[in-house]
Amino acid sequence: MIDIQNQPDFRNIPINKVGIKGLKYPVKVLDKTTGLQSTIAQISMYVDLPHHCKGTHMSRFVEILHRFKGKVSMESLTNILEDMKKILGAKSSHIEITFPYFIEKQSPLTHSKGLMDYTCSIIGSSNGKKDTDIVLKVAVPITSVCPCSKEISKYGAHNQRGEVLVSTRFDKFIWIEEIVNIVEASASCDIFSVLKREDEKFVTEKAYDNPKFVEDIARDVAKQLMDDDNITWFSVSAENFESIHNHSAYAYIEK
Repeated sequence: MIDIQNQPDFRNIPINKVGIKGLKYPVKVLDKTTGLQSTIAQISMYVDLPHHCKGTHMSRFVEILHRFKGKVSMESLTNILEDMKKILGAKSSHIEITFPYFIEKQSPLTHSKGLMDYTCSIIGSSNGKKDTDIVLKVAVPITSVCPCSKEISKYGAHNQRGEVLVSTRFDKFIWIEEIVNIVEASASCDIFSVLKREDEKFVTEKAYDNPKFVEDIARDVAKQLMDDDNITWFSVSAENFESIHNHSAYAYIEK
């Protein structure tokens, strides 16, 4: 059969990234408590395409991924990226793996157990020099109370749920749980999946006693990341889904 992808192209336009996007696939990621956690990821895989090539071979991306049986680690990610370049004849390769990661949390007073989910992404790239770049992204939901609202009101203060997105590059391995702990400690209060009445009273009062602007949250997270010698680069975005406005409050820091 004729291999159309291998036919020459005469438009003289290279493509930066070509491949598959949004493939759902079962994966296993490292879990600090249990060793491995099974979850379902959305995976995108790309390579560059030279100007003279008509197309890439899409099925080979899935074949490469399947050889690693869904185990996600620094070693497997590096090997996948190298295999993509070798098998598809590319100079650069890219992979994005996004998945829900679950952590068991106990409520603060009654110690009721529940699972919190955090959206995580691992983004890997490899260039022609075999250098591998890995970025870990973790999205953490939080609660914030507005300091200004508390200061100017006779009683009460407006509070809202927010989300902090942390992206990191690092020298050594870093646990997802470490990022989650840093963010939750920097919020007015963290979020739980199960709260009894005593717990609800506790978290409401804790947040009220610890009001923070979106700027405060972003800076507090950034400060802890800056103090970690293992982290070589990071970005922090904090977004509060305002309860009294039809827009969000937002802050971003990159170091």
